Amino acid sequence: MVERETWATRVGFLVAAIGSAVGLGNLWQFPFKTAANGGAAFVVFYLIAVTLIGFPALLAEFVVGRRTHRNVVDSFAELGGPAWRVVGAMGMVTGFWILSYYDVVGGWVLRYILGSATGAYFDDPGAYLSAVASGPEAIAAQAVFLAIAVGIVAMGIEDGIEKATKVMVPSIVVLMLALGAWALTLGGAADGLAYFLSPDVGSLVENAGTVIPDAVGQAFFTLSLGMGIMVTYASYVGEDDSLPVDGGVIVVSNTLIGVLAGVVVFPILFAEGIGPADSGPTALFEAMAAAFATLPAGRLLGVVFFGVVALAALSSAISLLEVAVSYATDNTDASRSTLALGAGAILFVLGLPSALDTGDPGGFSAWFVWFDAIAYNLLLPLSVLLVVVFVGWVLGRDAVAELRAGSTASGGLAMVWLWTVRLVVLLGIVATLALGFESLFLAEDATFFAPF
Repeated sequence: MVERETWATRVGFLVAAIGSAVGLGNLWQFPFKTAANGGAAFVVFYLIAVTLIGFPALLAEFVVGRRTHRNVVDSFAELGGPAWRVVGAMGMVTGFWILSYYDVVGGWVLRYILGSATGAYFDDPGAYLSAVASGPEAIAAQAVFLAIAVGIVAMGIEDGIEKATKVMVPSIVVLMLALGAWALTLGGAADGLAYFLSPDVGSLVENAGTVIPDAVGQAFFTLSLGMGIMVTYASYVGEDDSLPVDGGVIVVSNTLIGVLAGVVVFPILFAEGIGPADSGPTALFEAMAAAFATLPAGRLLGVVFFGVVALAALSSAISLLEVAVSYATDNTDASRSTLALGAGAILFVLGLPSALDTGDPGGFSAWFVWFDAIAYNLLLPLSVLLVVVFVGWVLGRDAVAELRAGSTASGGLAMVWLWTVRLVVLLGIVATLALGFESLFLAEDATFFAPF
């Protein structure tokens, strides 16, 4: 087997982990999930979910990865026995499932960079989205996006992922800050911020049953939980690193960038009179494109905005791909480049339904929505649930010892974390999974049966 790599620096690990979290989940999913769930009401539930469920669950994944320094599947087998391999396998499958349609969206983003530079979508943003969202052009763009991700992963942890994300993540932050500062100068920006950041208590209570699954799923998605990523990335971490500190940096950075994405998107939409609640998943594409088509320097702004989104999408895609490549590298003698290429080929084929199906004109394909709904409502919460059960009730005090290694956390605080994982996080995920299951299979407009 090929010798296992490590991060060159602690900063490299943090930047890579933040880059994984700060992907389309923040710049695409967060604004449209917020719009679809009542604006600021969703933001409140999301922040609660990140604090009470996401952060403790993130530390649980860190503990498993660093304790073994193995890939996501073999980590659970080493700590709990062969039967627990299913937990790691579930995470790897979930990540592969998500990346299979995520890479299609990545292809669309690349097309929108070109469309911004040429002004191709200015006359009819809806028609442009229909043209690039499916068919041969979508497949070609998907292939280009995957090729870039495969090339970075093939170069390894230090020379590929670490070096790439050290460029990507600071670029994302700087460009988003500049876009946010500019968006706040637009007329209507105050209304956009009020919609995004001023919660309606009545709406919070009335819509809790439908908003909670999306909020918790968004917390998992944006923190890269339940996909094997954080287990894999932590497996390259040294024993002297403080997992609570690193986890806190990642959670805070990810949350701030998610909020910053809303500060950019909603003022622009309101300034142009575009209803965010009606734009849904197309907010990033059709709605933002419509805004850039009418704004001064719209071509430049479009290139910068979609360029930021492309960097974020790639930083997440390489982390999702690394989960499978890490497993294969640990268990075969094949080269990393060969394994990355093979995984990319499989993902390309799995993404074809989302790229081929036309669905509603100007919207997202029926199969794309189906893949996304299953990921949010079933695979992600189920995968995190298995990790939480394992860390809380199987690993137990060994998890506490691992969490304290390299940190100044007291035994009391570490035990509070363990019982939070055992009870608060566990119950929160079970409730979320139950609500998601109802939405997928039992609701009047059950999502699971929509494409059939």
